[in-house]
Amino acid sequence: MSDHVFFAKDLEGVATYWSIKRRDGVCLGFTSHNRDLVIDSVRYRSAPGMIPSAIRRTAQLERDSVEVEGVLAHDSISAEDMEQGRYDNARISIGLVDWETLEHTSLFHGELGAISQRDGTFEAELRSAKARLEVDVVARTSPTCRAEFCDAACQLNAARFTHLLKVSSIDIENNSVSFGGAVSPVHLLHGNVKWVDGPHAGMVMQVIDADANGIVLDRPISSDVTPGTRAFLREGCDHTLATCNSRFGNAANFRGEPHLPGNDLLASYPTSSS
Repeated sequence: MSDHVFFAKDLEGVATYWSIKRRDGVCLGFTSHNRDLVIDSVRYRSAPGMIPSAIRRTAQLERDSVEVEGVLAHDSISAEDMEQGRYDNARISIGLVDWETLEHTSLFHGELGAISQRDGTFEAELRSAKARLEVDVVARTSPTCRAEFCDAACQLNAARFTHLLKVSSIDIENNSVSFGGAVSPVHLLHGNVKWVDGPHAGMVMQVIDADANGIVLDRPISSDVTPGTRAFLREGCDHTLATCNSRFGNAANFRGEPHLPGNDLLASYPTSSS
């Protein structure tokens, strides 16, 4: 980062650069220059097909406008990784670099949002830091708990419900996997699996179904996953008062209104048979 003023001269060696930092720790860099550049110990691969961004920054509270094309088509980004969610909520940085002096400045910081595929290419929504201002912080009444399991509002210790286990068997056809250990699969429903090694290392998958035979995940399991592959399994919660009280003994921290009358009661009226 520097105080360099770009485009101050008629002729200047300026290129656009991209930095993508995934949640599993992988960092990728790309530049519109015709050769690779090393900036702050990160190699930015040449991606001439990357169209320079149109970035509009304002002092208003609305999110900044960013238009980009081309970077998701680079050979370093595989369709399989995109489909498996490795780029979900990845951190993005876009800026300008003087390819002669490597002086650079960042123009945009944000996250990758929804990723869609069209005509064989991927398109992604970019969310700037201002997107956090759009979050509704006012609590809404609900019959189920609004807290995330083991967050500050829930107050349960996540370490108590996180287990490092090894795969014992896999059912690719049903996208189901079993782990050796004393944890009941039923307790893992609504939880998640964070893979430690194997083809999905670093990825987090949600548990959408569970029974005595194993757990079903929300993303396809690679056929390369073998018995012995390790993962952190976080137990889940269905956010009902009954579960909070009977299973966790945590009803005092329940963040919901299970006994509040709903809209049906408010809209009801007496009839002759009442």
